[in-house]
Amino acid sequence: MTAVITLKLFATLRKHLPENADAYPVTPGKPVIDVLKEIGVPPADAKLIFVNGVRVDPETPLSGGERVGVFPPVGGG
Repeated sequence: MTAVITLKLFATLRKHLPENADAYPVTPGKPVIDVLKEIGVPPADAKLIFVNGVRVDPETPLSGGERVGVFPPVGGG
């Protein structure tokens, strides 16, 4: 069974955004980190991960229908 999620990648991660980001297929139960690895995002580059606007752990499982947003580490000073 396959479901879909909406992927949003920000800043330097945008280059990894697949063409089907608005309806990216996932197997229910797949962790966010596995989806990111599939699309080429190095795990260390996924500093902040949000699912439906709530910050989550990279191992959070997806069921389908979620909006997943990922931000890289941010520098500043």
